[in-house]
Amino acid sequence: MDTTHGTPPVSSAPSPDAPVSDSSSSPESTARTASRRRFFQYVGGGVGLAALMTATGCDSEGAMTPPAEEPVVLDFSSDFGVLNYAYALEQLEAAFYAEAAANFYGDPSSVEGRYFQDLAAHEALHRDFLAAAIPELGGTVIPGLTVDFSSVDFSDRGAVLGVAKTLEDTGVSAYNGAGIYLQNPDLLTIAGKIVSVEARHAASVRSILNPGSADFAGDDVVDPMTGLDVAVPPAEVLSAVAGTGFVTTEIVVENA
Repeated sequence: MDTTHGTPPVSSAPSPDAPVSDSSSSPESTARTASRRRFFQYVGGGVGLAALMTATGCDSEGAMTPPAEEPVVLDFSSDFGVLNYAYALEQLEAAFYAEAAANFYGDPSSVEGRYFQDLAAHEALHRDFLAAAIPELGGTVIPGLTVDFSSVDFSDRGAVLGVAKTLEDTGVSAYNGAGIYLQNPDLLTIAGKIVSVEARHAASVRSILNPGSADFAGDDVVDPMTGLDVAVPPAEVLSAVAGTGFVTTEIVVENA
């Protein structure tokens, strides 16, 4: 994995009408610009993730792209690298919660069972939203990741909640750490809407694991001196993800 650190762009961020990473004025570029404008108007107007995916032909039943056969490269020199990074993380979370909900350790109709169903639905929506947004903005979506949860005993409540805590904490810190690489402020707003949901998930899982405690916003994730959540660089996040063994696809980080 390439962990070379680059300097994030410092120029003023483009508007929704400007290309995300292509400044040409060809007919193809003009069409992409119009598509981006339509996308931001759609999302900014509060239509919602599910409606966007309906309009772009996506569903939440499975992986959005074929599995990767070569290493997946995430190039953070453009917004598409950041979006694909988020897409990779959402693929992992969606796959885990789909399996956890389908093989729930307790009564699926219980409060906790319905909670896992909600988590599975949220993560699938995030995954599918990003898979739809990237091509809508003129980018190329990375292939689907190959995941392996064979090490997880889905009949063990503690094991499942422990993995959920790890994934949610990792997801929040990953979004926080990748925000500096986004050049378009509208994309930063969208990322903020997703990470805020991930933070709700993280706090809920922590509260279930240790009810009646301060773990929902523990000092290990929220700095008691600043009140700010942890932010972790992309290369460090993906190294930790690789260490879990849950993702078998090789992921290479560039310019981050």
